[in-house]
Amino acid sequence: MSATTEERTGITGRLDSYFEITKRGSSFGQEIRGGLTTFFTMAYIVVLNPIILTSVPDSTGMFIGGTTDPDVARALVAAATALVAGLLTILMGVWARFPLALAAGLGLNAFVAFGIATREGMTWPAAMGFVVIEGLVITLLVLSGFRRAVFAAVPAFLKQAIAVGIGLFLAFIGLFDAGMVRIPASGATPTEFGIGGYIGSWPMVVFVVGLFTAVILMVKKVRGALLISIVVATVVAFLIQSFANLGSDVAVANDWALVVPAVPDAIASVPDFSLVGQVDLFGGFTSLPVLTALLLVFSLLIADFFDTMGTMTAVGAEAGLNDEQGNPPRSQQILLVDSIGAAAGGFGSVSSNTSYIESAAGVGDGARTGLASVVTGIAFLLSTFLTPLYAMVPFEAATPVLVVVGFLMVSQVAGIDWKDFRIAIPAFLTFILMPFGYSISVGIGAGFISYVVLQVATGGAKKVHPLMWGTAAAFVLYFAMGPLLTALG
Repeated sequence: MSATTEERTGITGRLDSYFEITKRGSSFGQEIRGGLTTFFTMAYIVVLNPIILTSVPDSTGMFIGGTTDPDVARALVAAATALVAGLLTILMGVWARFPLALAAGLGLNAFVAFGIATREGMTWPAAMGFVVIEGLVITLLVLSGFRRAVFAAVPAFLKQAIAVGIGLFLAFIGLFDAGMVRIPASGATPTEFGIGGYIGSWPMVVFVVGLFTAVILMVKKVRGALLISIVVATVVAFLIQSFANLGSDVAVANDWALVVPAVPDAIASVPDFSLVGQVDLFGGFTSLPVLTALLLVFSLLIADFFDTMGTMTAVGAEAGLNDEQGNPPRSQQILLVDSIGAAAGGFGSVSSNTSYIESAAGVGDGARTGLASVVTGIAFLLSTFLTPLYAMVPFEAATPVLVVVGFLMVSQVAGIDWKDFRIAIPAFLTFILMPFGYSISVGIGAGFISYVVLQVATGGAKKVHPLMWGTAAAFVLYFAMGPLLTALG
């Protein structure tokens, strides 16, 4: 054996040992495929986050980045979004060694844009200062062991319900983003299937092709089934676009949801990272009443605190990595990286970064270790230069994977005791309100509160862990946050 071969084998062996690839029943090929699958199912955030954060100016009339031109701001946010996501996801892979990717959190970014930056006297740097402070607080809670203790205090059946709820949530995201389920123009019903109940557009056909490609390949146990389905659906989208010439307008039912599949004018572009560091850490506390500022930080904290608990539980369960209590390996490191992500997202001026449930797509395609996260992170870093290339994949080609993974995760519903209503009702509220409320935190909050209430009402108060009392009370305050903020002005 040559020296080069020996060296290669040694490096491979060390990587295998460090990431526990063989131990977790995976392979280098599975990790690479899984990492790429995760990237393609969540790469939309590099397009969507800029749209959300540049949709409104702050109270001074300036768009994020200190410009009056939203197009300039959009390019700045796109570059910073991909940069922060890439670095944090690599950190998750190398340190926590778990197949979980991070990026700017949807919902949280909208709250920062519409609920904080537009308030009288607020600026974008001050709004991002709130995000940094929230992230630092959560980091301290992790280092103290409090966040992990709360996670351990959650009953196993609620962890199962969280995984089921996230599966339903994923499926709904996939269907809605692809336009298979949408708000009807008539307004007669909250949602409808397709266009008037029918598959009435070419983008919907692409989704159907991707979905059936994925499920057929999975049934046939083809390796890389989910990644292959994204590629096949993207090719079909290009063929359709070549003769249908559709646009990207959510108001037009026949158009693509966000990304038009077209050959870009340029393969690469030079990113501008000047948005990073544009933060006014305590500006919000001088611009707003202190109590209002504290409540805004608390709202961000609650959403970040519990979203990741649900996400890592669900991803760990799908990968078969959780222990008997439903805890994934190296949970402390996972929670710490995620907490750092919140602060890093604020420092990068792209809103709080959090663990993405789309990571389950990579797990569904074979990922079991942190090496997959390293692959995803590298893809994000490359996308800062290759934005025109990754933006060729439309929603309709990537979202079928989310529906398939949602199906896989919902199977855990079988482990819940449906004959005991004290268990069944909190579990049901947990997983039904995640898709209906379009929020992981809302589902978790409803489950926690109903669990405590039912235990107290049926004489089981002593069974409730003290930390569950505290978290249920925190969620009561969280659900009352809107009226409280309105009353405070």
